[in-house]
Amino acid sequence: MTAVDPQQLRTFVTVTRLGSFSEAARELGYTQSAVSQQIAALEADLGTGLLSRRPVGPTEAGLRLLEHAAPLLVRLEAARADVARLAGAPSARLVLGATPLAVGATLGRALGEVRRAHPAADLVVRVLAQDALPAQVATGEVDLALIDGLAAPSDPLPLPDVGPLTTVAVDEQPVAVALPAGHPLAGRTGVALADLSAARWLDAPDLTPTAARLRAAAGVDGFRPATRYRGTDVHGLLALVATGHGLSLLPASVLAGAPGVASVPIAAPRLVHRTELVHGSLPEGPAALLARLLSGTP
Repeated sequence: MTAVDPQQLRTFVTVTRLGSFSEAARELGYTQSAVSQQIAALEADLGTGLLSRRPVGPTEAGLRLLEHAAPLLVRLEAARADVARLAGAPSARLVLGATPLAVGATLGRALGEVRRAHPAADLVVRVLAQDALPAQVATGEVDLALIDGLAAPSDPLPLPDVGPLTTVAVDEQPVAVALPAGHPLAGRTGVALADLSAARWLDAPDLTPTAARLRAAAGVDGFRPATRYRGTDVHGLLALVATGHGLSLLPASVLAGAPGVASVPIAAPRLVHRTELVHGSLPEGPAALLARLLSGTP
């Protein structure tokens, strides 16, 4: 067996995602015949069928290949982007990715300093979910990112390994459970996360820890979602909390003064809301200056 051709692998992933040879050909800019030939060559190389044809979908072997394909393709794109950053001239464009709760006053002040130092710079901020950002940094779609999440004090965030990225902690805050102002626990000075495992929870993966993450942190089962919230507007999430649609775990600072919402600190286990700066190699320019400002390095 020869080494897997990255282009064939990319074609296989695209066909699987779209469930169509013709749609994959259109997206990739190939003929349908070329797509079919690439899939056939990959199957011949690996010695097994990867896609059923009618309907189009991965076989058991194809599903296993998909588990390897996505991180392999990201690492290839990351290598290309990393070399390009080192070889290229400094860019006057700065693209910052940020999770919704990582955008705040500190970032605004740092961007103001970058603007003053590089008045012609084109500054772009993209607010995205946590799971999308590390790969986008690695592949150069964004220059650097601010990513937040739940962690033990001083522990790094559990980010995927997508390339040789630098991560720097820029903030840690206490976490608290958000609940309606009239909730029986309102006014408590602290609560164990495990004691809330049977409560109704809001499932808001773009803003708050998933149920799996809460179960892992508390060491118990439960945390079943009562309502699913798909969005990045924290005010909309808090409105659902206030009207009794479920609890949520958020940085204590976000809950201060929220109408109709009470907050109770998590007493056990010890948890923080951590924000990290994530970036690859940065040639001197607006992105490198922002990285220094956010990480507190001279």
